[in-house]
Amino acid sequence: MLSLTRNYFLVLPSKLLNTLQLWKTNIQDFKYYLQVEKSLSENSVVSYESDIHKLMVFIETYHPSKKPVDITLTDLQAFLKYIAEFNFTETTQSRIISGIKHFFKFLILENYIQVNPAELLETPRIRRKLPVFLSVEEIDLMLSLIDRSTPEGERNHAMLETMYSCGLRVSELIFLKLSDLHEKDGFISVIGKGDKQRLIPIGRSALKLIGNYISHHRNHITIKKNSEDMIFLSKRGTPITRQMVFYVIKDLAVRAGIKKNLSPHTFRHSFATHLVEGGADLRAVQEMLGHESITTTEIYTHLDQYFLRENILSYHPRNK
Repeated sequence: MLSLTRNYFLVLPSKLLNTLQLWKTNIQDFKYYLQVEKSLSENSVVSYESDIHKLMVFIETYHPSKKPVDITLTDLQAFLKYIAEFNFTETTQSRIISGIKHFFKFLILENYIQVNPAELLETPRIRRKLPVFLSVEEIDLMLSLIDRSTPEGERNHAMLETMYSCGLRVSELIFLKLSDLHEKDGFISVIGKGDKQRLIPIGRSALKLIGNYISHHRNHITIKKNSEDMIFLSKRGTPITRQMVFYVIKDLAVRAGIKKNLSPHTFRHSFATHLVEGGADLRAVQEMLGHESITTTEIYTHLDQYFLRENILSYHPRNK
């Protein structure tokens, strides 16, 4: 089976290098467009670039003379049929199609092509998977197991309380700065996906824990250069990593006897779920989470319905 990696191009015959160079130039221009004009996150840019490279490998293998301008809908459909053999998930296939559509839309914008061959590409239906979340009792139990007699314990307690209080992504947490705290107004500002800034309300409990951590522990750390504004630091004075946050959560879950498959994102899911269960406006939840589309936020209404169904089935006398 053909490898969908860039190493493949090391064995291309020299007569095809002009076509290959055009592909590479178009992809490089597309990458710049995603970074500068669309302001996508580095992860999104890397994913899209990787997906277009997969298409390029396929075309160079089966239609080596075809440049981007020559690609047809039939070519793209053949490519999608081919990648299905790699057993990519529906989500991955959907993302690859999205990347292809963005690429050819870009080529139209730049007048490289006149007709968009990706316009009629169909995206596979994605079965919406309900996210794992914790109950309030489970979160309280995990937080109660933190040893707050140590500087790291105080940091971890403040860190997890902030994640749950504000529904932060782990990347937003580890890059949270002192200058992002607006204590008087009760808000924090974070930079989310696509480098978009948003203001999120923060509870008194989280603010108090952050203040305590800063005053009694963070201020006694020798902070490394360029980390002076970061809130949550390792004992070496460098910003905490996502791996560290993951480890802290996994360790607490084991000690709490929680069998769910947890990650830092679980606290974000729990934040949103508890808001929706409590009757919060969906648009407000969307704003706080930084979702571009309301449909992404609507998963939590399904989760709420699932929660309601489980309760009815568990406690109704006819189901006992």
